[in-house]
Amino acid sequence: MERYLGVMSGTSMDGIDVALVCIEEGLTQLEGYATFPLPDSLVPLLHQLCTPGDNEINLMGNASRQLAYVYADACQQLLDQHGLTADDIRAIGCHGQTVRHHPEGAAPFTLQLGDPNTLAVLSGIDVIADFRRKDMALGGQGAPLVPALHQALFARQGEQRVVVNLGGIANLTWLPGDETLPVIGFDSGPANTLLDAWCRRCLGQPMDRDGQWAATGVVEEHLLGQMLTEPYLTAPYPKSTGRELFNPSWLDAHLHRYKRAVSDVNVQATLAQFTVETLCRAVEAVGTPRHMILCGGGVHNKDLLRRFALRIAPCKVSTSAQWGIEPDAIEAIAFAWLAWAFVHRKSGNIPSVTGAKRPAVLGGYYPAE
Repeated sequence: MERYLGVMSGTSMDGIDVALVCIEEGLTQLEGYATFPLPDSLVPLLHQLCTPGDNEINLMGNASRQLAYVYADACQQLLDQHGLTADDIRAIGCHGQTVRHHPEGAAPFTLQLGDPNTLAVLSGIDVIADFRRKDMALGGQGAPLVPALHQALFARQGEQRVVVNLGGIANLTWLPGDETLPVIGFDSGPANTLLDAWCRRCLGQPMDRDGQWAATGVVEEHLLGQMLTEPYLTAPYPKSTGRELFNPSWLDAHLHRYKRAVSDVNVQATLAQFTVETLCRAVEAVGTPRHMILCGGGVHNKDLLRRFALRIAPCKVSTSAQWGIEPDAIEAIAFAWLAWAFVHRKSGNIPSVTGAKRPAVLGGYYPAE
């Protein structure tokens, strides 16, 4: 039995998730989980780095070190809460903060911040990081990587299921219920990122808590239809996306093109329905699941869950909490599991998901000593 820490800060930038995970022969048990805030001074810097601008190299170097400090503090706080020390942890699996993800083109690349050398030194724990670039070197998208854990936790022979992570970007994992068929996974489009950005702009709030604001609006069907013409949505998988595409500029372009007066709250309602429609269309393009299992921060948006249940019926919709797994912790658990896979030289990617040429051990090793 070995203990690992998984550290994840996602596209939404709404906090740092740290999972304390016990793994024995690949079986994963969550022992502790907590979310820690990103410093107010760091969040605008990270948002700035997600958009091309001036002096990016200096900004990137500074932000990467700052993230490592915050990650190390978050790990130590979780260990303190459970009466553990660095000696009790085999390794930290750290995803880092994505600021660029360009999986297409002649020289695809992805970039995550959070200096793993600094994290290893400050924590006194070996760090496994840089999980995405090996898959990309093998011709894959480098994402999504969480489907490997979804398969381990939720796959059941004889039952078709889809696991959906509602982070800043929505991604799905199709579990066919047949070991002879491939697992499928890809990013379907935005989940929280556009909702959060519009809420920040209009209300000065980081998020539409429980979806209360969107629930009072009316979907602008013509605007929704216009948004659904986005070419990414019908592109074949494997595919992955991020803030590089779905960002406030993308939304502004659609609002400008719409050329009709629309209230702020109706834009929010339309964005919520856009998240639901793009995801459900992506699921339906793959198959007809009996069960949709939702995880990620978006599960706290009651308006989104209501819209999903209406749109995907008769497919049953639940959250991973109903399966005994904290929805907010799934991605952090995944990177603890990927650290375990690295230590034990097991593949961490699913080629049918990412498009890589072959399975591979993912990550780089950053020793504390």
